[in-house]
Amino acid sequence: MEELFENSELKEIKSKVEQGKRLTMEDGLKLYSSNDLLAIGYLADIVRKRKHGDRTYFIVNRHINHTNVCEILCKLCAFGRKAEDEGAYTLSLDEVEAKAGECHGLKVSEIHIVGGLNPNLKLDYYVEMLQRVRRAAPGAFIQSFTAVEIDYLARIHNLSLEEVLKTLMAAGLDSLPGGGAEILVQRVRDIICENKITADRWLEVHAAAHKIGMRTNVTMLYGHVETVEERLEHMLKLRELQDKTGGFLTFIPLAFHPRNTALEMEQLSHTTGYDDLKTFAISRLMLDNIEHIKAYWILYGPKMAQTSLSFGVNDLDGTVIEEKIAHDAGAETAQFMTKNKLINMIKAAGKMPVERDTLYNVLGEGF
Repeated sequence: MEELFENSELKEIKSKVEQGKRLTMEDGLKLYSSNDLLAIGYLADIVRKRKHGDRTYFIVNRHINHTNVCEILCKLCAFGRKAEDEGAYTLSLDEVEAKAGECHGLKVSEIHIVGGLNPNLKLDYYVEMLQRVRRAAPGAFIQSFTAVEIDYLARIHNLSLEEVLKTLMAAGLDSLPGGGAEILVQRVRDIICENKITADRWLEVHAAAHKIGMRTNVTMLYGHVETVEERLEHMLKLRELQDKTGGFLTFIPLAFHPRNTALEMEQLSHTTGYDDLKTFAISRLMLDNIEHIKAYWILYGPKMAQTSLSFGVNDLDGTVIEEKIAHDAGAETAQFMTKNKLINMIKAAGKMPVERDTLYNVLGEGF
């Protein structure tokens, strides 16, 4: 592969990657402006192998979306509804508990719960929800509620972020997912989610979680109105916070699906496979202090997710079981993948499958 870099504008970046030096915004812009996808993937794979070898992680998990009623209705979202809209729903606590109870026979190790900002649901609903989920699935990690939901509960109850997080943690919450980050640049947020919390507030929520010992994930929704400079700014803000707290587990790039969103009318197209693979690779190269890069197969499809394993990705998420948010926006993948299919997909890419829990404790490997 050395010949890829003989006369390449990426030669200096290759040297930095091999020496383990941190890349800059300028380096990121060079990577995005380059059309040499294989060279970029090769560099990302150097970092992936340095951190993880051929180990590729997956989890047996279940999603529960407890309500799609939301009072902010972002332009980027196909999931949210007004309470009076057709298709609006809110699960009762009995229904949530029943869904969690189904996990017992499936040996699920993580339950992922997110929903809309429903003005009829107060903190006591979420506390009891967590208690019931913990009772129904005692062995599962509960990774629930985006930073947007945590901020909402703090505001409507006039509580601090730390008070809300500690209350939920005492009820059973183990970790926060990374949703709601979108692009952490206010120009973009003012267009795609003007009523959502600011970029600084999103970072503040995750910093508060890290402060009390809670690990969290982080996402980046790309492929809409943002520039590549703004994607990189997003990554650098995360890298800066990670330097301070060390609390992020996984970075999850999410390709925007415009169908059924308010932005669909602006004729935004889907991202290309070329852009997706480049973004996976550049994420791996820029985020030197976040251990894991995940390809969410629900959004990309199994084949693209499998290919991403040669472009810096080391995690394919999991079995998922009943995902609604991406499918409301037009995802055409299945809503569930068996453990055996995940294992075979990883093996076919020449990687070693590793079953994990939320915190990347190993539950099984090799298979």
